[in-house]
This record gives sequence, structure tokens and C-alpha cells, in this order.
Amino acid sequence: MKILHIPCLEDNYSYLIIDEGSKEAAAVDPVEPDKILEAANQHGLILKLVLTTHHHWDHAGGNDKIKQLVPGIKVYGGSLDNVQGCTHLVQNGDNISLGASNINILSLHTPCHTRGHISYYVTGKEEENPAVFTGDTLFVAGCGKFFEGTAEQMYQSLCVTLGSLPKPTQVYCGHEYTVKNLQFALTVEPDNEKIVQKLSWAQQQRQANLPTIPSTIQDEFETNPFMRVDIPELQVLFPFSYCVKVGCQTPVEALRNIRLQKDNWRG
Repeated sequence: MKILHIPCLEDNYSYLIIDEGSKEAAAVDPVEPDKILEAANQHGLILKLVLTTHHHWDHAGGNDKIKQLVPGIKVYGGSLDNVQGCTHLVQNGDNISLGASNINILSLHTPCHTRGHISYYVTGKEEENPAVFTGDTLFVAGCGKFFEGTAEQMYQSLCVTLGSLPKPTQVYCGHEYTVKNLQFALTVEPDNEKIVQKLSWAQQQRQANLPTIPSTIQDEFETNPFMRVDIPELQVLFPFSYCVKVGCQTPVEALRNIRLQKDNWRG
């Protein structure tokens, strides 16, 4: 299994998941189809699938065009999302095969950013690290805004559904937000040395015009404040006036208030 980053728009990422044996490929959120086709042609790939994480235009907006460019391509999307160009609806637990079943793609319902957001957990037959494509639910050191859901749903999506994946699982998210996310994370945990180290690395990556993605589930548990809310110390660390008044004694309350602070943060 091989994965290619394809930068799109201002700060989006699309991806190609490649079965190296058959040269079959799946495109994740191909918002700029011409770029996807160019990369596929350069590597001699056969595009078979589109995996759409959610209905927002900067993720699903290229689906109709890629269907025109690649007749017969299958376009997958969440059953609770109105995904442009979708031909195959998926729900939590559905499996998709790529490359004569060499690669398995498990659909994980990860709602909150949108009601029907799907993350795709990808495993190959070889002894290699699995990958998960998290769209706008989980970012490196961050999470998506709660456009269509609640803090309870985001906690379930991040800390339970995605958090239960093997720790080495590589995390491929939808946007290059890492530097800003880590800068904010330091306001939550200023003494977290792993955040300091990762921020320095991420800044060097961006200065060299290189991606900061993938992360891993393990990295996120160490540096992402939204996935660290089960830690009792974190629930009382950050200086929210709301928390001072009523206390943040649960992970969900901590997550809700960290998101509120992030929404108002101007780093």
C-alpha cells in the first residue's frame, strides 16, 4: 500500500491510496480532479474509487467532474450526508475492497463536523502500518468545528472511535492546519514538551514546503488537546472563566470548552 499527498486549493489535501500490486487506486476527497488524474497518470494508476469524507464543497466538490473524467468510477459517501455525486452510500462498519481485496477500507462514522462524516480506516495484507483518513473530524493537533453536532459526538468520534485504532495508525487529515493547531495546543498545555518539539518540527516542514502529515494516533494522544481530555489534569489546567465558575469535571465538558476557546483564539 502506498499513499500520495495531493495539495489542493489553499490548504486542502486529497490523497491517492494505491494497491502497488494491481496499480488500482482510490482517491480521497478529490476536490481538484485534474490534479488527481495527473498524479494517477504519472504513476500509471487505475482510478477505481472515490472516498468522500463529508459533503462540504472543498471535499466533495470535485466528485461530479471526476465521474465525467473517469466513467464508471464508484463514489462513496456517508449515508447521512448529502454528498455531491455519490453513487454508493456507506455507514459505520461497511467495508470496501481495493486491488482484488489486497486493501480493505473500513468506514467509520465520525459525526460532529457534519452529521454523516465518514473516516476511512485502511489496512493492507502486508505487515505495514494502517492508515486512517479523517477529513475534517481529526486534524493534526486539532479537530473540526462543530457545525452539525455536539461535544458529546466529537468526544465519541475522536477519543472512542478513532482513539480505539492501533496507536501506530497513520492519520491523514483534510487540511494543513498543523502549525496553528500546535500553537494553540501550547496555550492549553504550555509545559507539554512533546507539543513544543512537534511545533518546532512542523515549522521546519512548512518552511521547506513539506507536509506535516501524516501524524499517528499515538502522536495525537500526546499532543492534541482534544484527544487528551480524559486526563484529569487537563480538565483543570486551562483558564476558562466558564470552567472556573462551574468546573470542567468531565472529558466532554473539557472538550467543549477547549473548542470554544479555539473558536475565539487569534494566534
